[in-house]
Amino acid sequence: MTNPFVARSLDEIRFWSRIMKEHALFLSLGFTYEQSQLIEEAKQFITMFERIEEKLSRFTINSGLREVQAFNREVYQAAAAIWSYKRKVLDLTLRCEIRHNNFPLLIDHISREAAYFANRLKELNEGRLAPTPDDVIKENVFFLKIMADHAKFIGHLLDPSERQLVEQAREFSHDFDQLVFQAVDLDSMRPQSETEPMLDQFLDQNRVSVVSLRDFKKTARELIEACRIKSNIHPLLADHTFREAERFLQIIDLFEGNLEGNHK
Repeated sequence: MTNPFVARSLDEIRFWSRIMKEHALFLSLGFTYEQSQLIEEAKQFITMFERIEEKLSRFTINSGLREVQAFNREVYQAAAAIWSYKRKVLDLTLRCEIRHNNFPLLIDHISREAAYFANRLKELNEGRLAPTPDDVIKENVFFLKIMADHAKFIGHLLDPSERQLVEQAREFSHDFDQLVFQAVDLDSMRPQSETEPMLDQFLDQNRVSVVSLRDFKKTARELIEACRIKSNIHPLLADHTFREAERFLQIIDLFEGNLEGNHK
């Protein structure tokens, strides 16, 4: 029988290690040639997460509990290290000590994802597998903000002449900002005795919006790969944001499954 801890741990590492590796690549592409030290550090993180991916390939869902716990601790250290690097770059950027082509919001965005990844590994090693109602709302706030950020990045990296796509991205940005505010309000006002019906409605509404954004990203990715729209968006970045939308939908499925289990 599959150990849920092992399966969840390996799944988190498989998804987020690739994301961390790509973050390092995107940062390196955005630096100028004078920032060779920061580029070299980014390359070291690419190598670090490639090694984690290689080690991950040797694990299976039947791997031992202690072995996976040790791997989680190892990957946690890597996630914490890249978080620290990203915050250093953001600090240098905000103090105007370096100028490059990475938006400050993008650097903050990817540092939030590194913190999320590290925290998930810590929670798993502490035995926290099933989310509480508070976890459901907080995790949705996190991912809704990620989706809102993606829409903003897409809008700013498209060529200004792509007016229709720029406007669509702006609309998605506004819609997801509103969903973030709505989630924060829900977290503040929800009565404890009526948690599950409110969460069901909340998750259903988020699913509809995320599916719409996911489909927009899929179309944009295909157009970028076919060189049919003008933008500064790297094809891998387009695929990267699409995968994160897919991940959010999987998490909504997981939360809904847990709520259904609680109803029984």
